[in-house]
Amino acid sequence: MILGISGSPRPNGISANAIKYILSKCEGETKYISLAGKHIGGCISCLGCTKDNECIVNDDFQEIANLMVQADAIVFGIPNYYDIPNALSHSLLERCFCFRHQGAFLLKDKAAVIFSTGYSSDEANSQVLKITDYFLKMNNMKVISKFLLGAYSQCYTCKYGLTCEDGNVVKNHGFVDKICPSILPPKFEQQPESLLKCENAAQLLNQIQA
Repeated sequence: MILGISGSPRPNGISANAIKYILSKCEGETKYISLAGKHIGGCISCLGCTKDNECIVNDDFQEIANLMVQADAIVFGIPNYYDIPNALSHSLLERCFCFRHQGAFLLKDKAAVIFSTGYSSDEANSQVLKITDYFLKMNNMKVISKFLLGAYSQCYTCKYGLTCEDGNVVKNHGFVDKICPSILPPKFEQQPESLLKCENAAQLLNQIQA
């Protein structure tokens, strides 16, 4: 089973749609999880997991943890907040500490795909990709693909984008009378390069499943 986890608090944003697109191109069983609306706290260092590699903190991580252990491969969509993983995603990654006690490493050798969203194409220097990659490799997972997708700035929908000098609307287009379709950032399905990256990731996952 290939598990896709969207770390975005927005249930229908680029991260969510990209995860679903990758899974749609995968052969065999898939499962999609959105962290939107989930309650996942960071690791509290209680050490309750050291005996049997099961986290004892009772929140929405429990169900996700079981699916992560069952999965053959996992696709992580990690939003970029201040050039680091957003809090929901970071909490999920922290809680994976429970999988690696007494040499068990319950996620060992599972294939992983990582992507994030942003306005840069510099994948080699993406802090989000680097941080997520580090978490996964600390759990002995095999990262087979990591890449960036184009982001959709909230400035275009926050209602103050027309006048906010610090926002992306003014930065990219200057002061405009209205936000018309021609200046909107492309949605996921309007990004040919992003679609191709996701298709390539799905091909790699299919090779593992074969």
